[in-house]
Amino acid sequence: MHRSWLQLAALIALAATAAIATAQNYPARPIRLLVPFGPGGVGDITARVVAQKMSVTLGQQVIIDNRPSAGGVVATELVAKAEPNGYTLLLLNNSHAISQSLFRKLPYDTAQDFVPISTLSTFSVVVLVAPDSTIRSVKELIAQAKSSPGKLTVATIQIGSTQHLAAELFKAMAGIDVVNVPFTNTGAVLTALRGNNVQVAFEITAPVIGQIRGGGLRALAVSPTTRFPGLPDVPTVAEAGVPGYQVTSWNGIAAPAKTPIAIVNVLSKAIIEGVNAADVRQRFQELGAEARSATPEAFRDFYAAEIAKWSKVIKGAGIPLQ
Repeated sequence: MHRSWLQLAALIALAATAAIATAQNYPARPIRLLVPFGPGGVGDITARVVAQKMSVTLGQQVIIDNRPSAGGVVATELVAKAEPNGYTLLLLNNSHAISQSLFRKLPYDTAQDFVPISTLSTFSVVVLVAPDSTIRSVKELIAQAKSSPGKLTVATIQIGSTQHLAAELFKAMAGIDVVNVPFTNTGAVLTALRGNNVQVAFEITAPVIGQIRGGGLRALAVSPTTRFPGLPDVPTVAEAGVPGYQVTSWNGIAAPAKTPIAIVNVLSKAIIEGVNAADVRQRFQELGAEARSATPEAFRDFYAAEIAKWSKVIKGAGIPLQ
């Protein structure tokens, strides 16, 4: 028995030594970052900007591998089943937190199959009306909805998106009865809004910030707890009349579960350094995003809270499982 304990201790020590040696040599080859979107969108661009910084810090290229698919399943499954050695990473985003409660079955567990490393950026959701709308504020929006229950229409992209759930959360917290009208893409949402086919829209700030600044759309409020620096005169929803309301779209980088903590720490340091670089923060703001890094522990806790939050919204809104 004594010999068995000694052998076990020796094996543990050997494994620890091997893990340290692996981390010291990491990375020894290029790293692949799978992005569940096509190239050119704000999620893809923010990933590329940080990947360039990581490549310099790590001394190995971080290669973007775009794998767009419905629900991001293709990219996510590939990373979930990859070797946990730090060479295959995932651009994790809030849709992963939502999908945990929205889909009946997935080929992975978004809560268990990944180790969050650091967030990259956050994106506000903005409450929009047409420039000639008579609705001038969130309080006026709520008052109009309460005066004509079930008459006001709110446009978002598809059911289960962050925009859709942000609108459902607003509806619940404001205590109003409005009709949510889903569209397939942002262009269709804006066409309906400008044509007065819908009265309000909820959309991510990034694709509409130029039109807001140019006067083609009017922003009533943004969704985070603090104002978006790119639109400093636009109040938060909480400021504007719905206390406690908060929605943040986000992305970050994760690795397969069981990736050695030493490797996670190497990646975390490189990501945080990249995200906090002045030129990266400036570039993100131009894109309608905010640079936001986090430790692995903070990202893990945030991700768990996001899963719980959207599960409650989905169940409360009675959204059928996909």
